[in-house]
Amino acid sequence: MTLTINGQKIEDLAIQQEAERLRPDYERVFTELPPEDREKQLLEWSRENVIERVLINQQAKKTGKPIPDSELEAALTKVKKQYLSKGPETVALSIEEQTKIKKDIEMHIKVEQLLAEVCKDISEPSKDDILNFYNENKEQLKSAEQIKVSHIVKHMNWQIDQAAANNVIEKAQNELKQGALFEVLAAKYSDCPDNGGDLGFITRGQMVEEFDDVVFNLDVGEISDIFRTRFGFHIAKVYDRKPAAIPPFEEVKDQIVEKLKEQMRREAIEHFVDRLKSEAKIEET
Repeated sequence: MTLTINGQKIEDLAIQQEAERLRPDYERVFTELPPEDREKQLLEWSRENVIERVLINQQAKKTGKPIPDSELEAALTKVKKQYLSKGPETVALSIEEQTKIKKDIEMHIKVEQLLAEVCKDISEPSKDDILNFYNENKEQLKSAEQIKVSHIVKHMNWQIDQAAANNVIEKAQNELKQGALFEVLAAKYSDCPDNGGDLGFITRGQMVEEFDDVVFNLDVGEISDIFRTRFGFHIAKVYDRKPAAIPPFEEVKDQIVEKLKEQMRREAIEHFVDRLKSEAKIEET
């Protein structure tokens, strides 16, 4: 199947490539759909994305102002530096490649200018809108439970095997039982000794699951037994705990403003794209 959008032919490969770009997130969200229906919907969404992107690019090319060559060259230099960071084998770019990259950069800048123009008249959210959002989304704004935790960790690697790592962590545990300070032993034995092994305040999901399962079940001041994660052996101590809580309005006001403005930007762009679609000639062959 070939799409023709205002006379520009778009091969089916473009839709397939968009589908592969969307697939990881899409399949994670729509796991309950039957595979056949899931694939059909994914392709439909990919097709719509391609159409919208082409229409925006066409409009940007039509209405965009010329981009100074000095600006394009500066952007190309940044791209070259990115290539350089990946290794010397990727540094050499042919004249044709550089020309294509500059065209892509030019299009990207023109699209940004076009969308900025579309959104230029967006106003600041009203105080009532901000407050209503806060009242209606308190659960989403709620901060996660946090704990302040330190650990003594002994990694297993090519330098130290399981038995040797376990021996070190057991020495630390024995000294703890004899009254030694946790922070002193972290500096003495841990592979992460800075600040007494302090990890600061963490929320669930920041560390590996095996770590969370232990530390989030400790009381303040409590020290764990030796436990193991994929990184090695640990002993952890919890110093403080902040329960999940709804933040005060003033604390999240700026965050809400940005959310509402982003929502208005999306809506403005959606209306603009809908207008482009209504005026476009889109054919399938």
